[in-house]
Order: sequence, then C-alpha cells, then structure tokens
Amino acid sequence: MRTILYTGKGGVGKTSVAAATALKASLAGKKVLVMSTDPAHSLADVFDTEIGSDPKEMAPGLWAQEMDHTSMIEENWSEIQGYMTTLFEWQGADTLAAEELAMLPGMDELFGLLMVRRHNQEGRYDALILDAAPTGETLKLLSLPDHMSWYVEKIFPIQRRAAKLVRPFASRARSLPPLPEDSVFAAGQRFYQAIASVEEILTDRDSASVRLVLNAEKMVIAEARRAYTYLNLYDYGVDALVVNRLLPETVRDPYFARWHEAQTRHMETIRESFDPIPILTARLFDREMFGLEALGALAEDVFEDTEPLGVLFRGATHDIVRNGDGYDVVFNLPLAEKRNVDLSKKGAELLVKVGNYRRSILLPDALARLPAAGASFEDGSLKVRLKDE
Repeated sequence: MRTILYTGKGGVGKTSVAAATALKASLAGKKVLVMSTDPAHSLADVFDTEIGSDPKEMAPGLWAQEMDHTSMIEENWSEIQGYMTTLFEWQGADTLAAEELAMLPGMDELFGLLMVRRHNQEGRYDALILDAAPTGETLKLLSLPDHMSWYVEKIFPIQRRAAKLVRPFASRARSLPPLPEDSVFAAGQRFYQAIASVEEILTDRDSASVRLVLNAEKMVIAEARRAYTYLNLYDYGVDALVVNRLLPETVRDPYFARWHEAQTRHMETIRESFDPIPILTARLFDREMFGLEALGALAEDVFEDTEPLGVLFRGATHDIVRNGDGYDVVFNLPLAEKRNVDLSKKGAELLVKVGNYRRSILLPDALARLPAAGASFEDGSLKVRLKDE
C-alpha cells in the first residue's frame, strides 16, 4: 500500500493538499483513504461534511477518516493505562484525575500513527494519505521509535527483573508504590513493537514518502529546511515539496508588487535549498479551498501531469564506503550546519545529534570494532572515518 505523509508549519494548507492528492488519485481509479492524525481535525472542514472515526466515502474511490483514539486505547494502551491510574491514585489523585494523567501528552497523534499500521495490515486501500500534525509535533512522533529503542533494549529488561524480585515485598509494604505486574511489561513491549512497525512502514522508501507543504515565506522556509534535515536523520524519505498559495502572474495590481518580489526571491531560496527534490506549486486561489470542486482544482494545479501517488524522488540518508584500510560512514544531512552537529561512537553505536534531535545508528559487526579516526562536514554530508589503528 502506498503511504504519503503530509506535514508542514501550521496554516500552510497541508490538509487541503492532502485531500486534493487523495481526490486526484481516486479519479485515476485508485481506492484511497485520507486520514487526519492531527488532534485539531480539519478534514471535515475541507470536505465540507461531517467525518467520523470510521472511514467515510467522500466520492467514488475516496474515503476520509478523523481519528478517535478510543479503540486504539483499548488495543494498545489499556493495560498500561490501568497500572498508571493505580499509581496516580496511590499518590493521592482521585480516580478521574488519575485516568486523565495516565493519558500522556501526544497520545492522540501517536494513536493516529498506530492506525497507519492497522490500515497497512488490513490492505483495503491502494493508498493512505496522512494529514499529519504540524512539523514540530510530527518530528517528535517520527523520532519516538528511535528514542524508545534504547530504553526498551537496555533499561526495560532490568526494570522488569527488578520488579519481579521486589514485588512480593512491595505488596506487603503500604509505604511503597504498587509495582507493575509482568503483564504490564509485556503490554509495554507490545506497544513498542507496534510503534517500531509503524517506523518500518514509513521508512520503506519504495512505498512510503513524506511531503513537506510550505508557503513562500521566510519563516516557513526556515522550518521546512530544519524539518528536511531531521527527517533525513531518521531515514524518512522526502520525495517532494508543495509550495502553496503563490500569487498568480496575472495579478498585476501594484498593491501586490512587493509580495510578488518577495515570493520570487523565496522561490529561488527554496530551489537552491532543496534541489534536486521535485518542487510542486499551487497558486493562491480566489476562493476558500473546501468542497470536492475546489479540491479538484487544487489537485490539477499541484500535480498537472505528475502522478500523485508516484515516488517522485529517492535518496539515502547514509552510506558506508570502503576507503583504503578503513571505511567512511557518510550521512546525508542537507541544510544542517556544522556547529549544530555532534558525533560520538561507543562500540557498535554511532550517535549523531543535529540540534535537539539525535539518532543512534548500529554499525555492522565488521565496523563495530573500528575506532573513529576523524570526521568532516562538507556540502551537507557528514563523513565519519573508521580506521583500524
């Protein structure tokens, strides 16, 4: 199943572009579901009709869905939520407050991503178009499996063994908090595996892509540049950009002259920053973009002769290259600045940090024993030299 995730700074029109993509693909005979993982749902506004937690047919071959996390809680979080509620009650919270506290921040978006896994397993559609949360929230979610893996693999087993040993004593001592049963640890393990499987789906560059929606504005471009770097860091393939709401050339009123100049300048920055990624564009329409007719016009503007479900660009995040008596691990970190990149190696782990985001790469056994002999950063590539001393 083809999966395309649209994200971008809030207010750039990503929901309209996601819905237009789904409509364009359905008109070509595909069965397409467009789904919102953003708690601030706006798909219903774009289609100008009510949309619920179950897929609803908007047009022949086109379905839309807005997340209701109730069923996902029961499937993925109920046992963990039960233990956390008990723990908060032990600390003095009333039952209602404890249940609310047990729902961690960001769970709505997270359950939305888990729905991607469900649809992928069921295989009812040819394509899944995701209207994701704004860039910052989406990046946190997409980096979650990488952060969770360290805890689950190294700390989780220790805590599980310790809880098993201490639990008999804790149950007799009222001063100690309730310890999780082994079933809670098992539920946590299943939850992590579900999250990791979503990562596998979204990082499969043959079937999944991320597309950034932006406007030709300075702050929006800056956020898109950062997002592109971080997405590459976590191996998510960006196959296109959609620059939305460009002033048409037919608009010649002097009032818009400076706006034309600014957008022309910003478009040059976008091309310089993101080349060779395809840059799709859409004009600023003279109406609000809601309803099937408007979405169809937007789709024609964005895609023209481009296949909306095609993989429009491919590129790897890192390569391992033989170099004399050692190896170079080359990371593609476009638009990153050298001063924001940190690097460390411990055993088989190579840790790369860009700004506030970091990724741990597990090296092959043949490279794990080799010490890092230096690093260089040139033209958006970080090259780490591994050499047997």
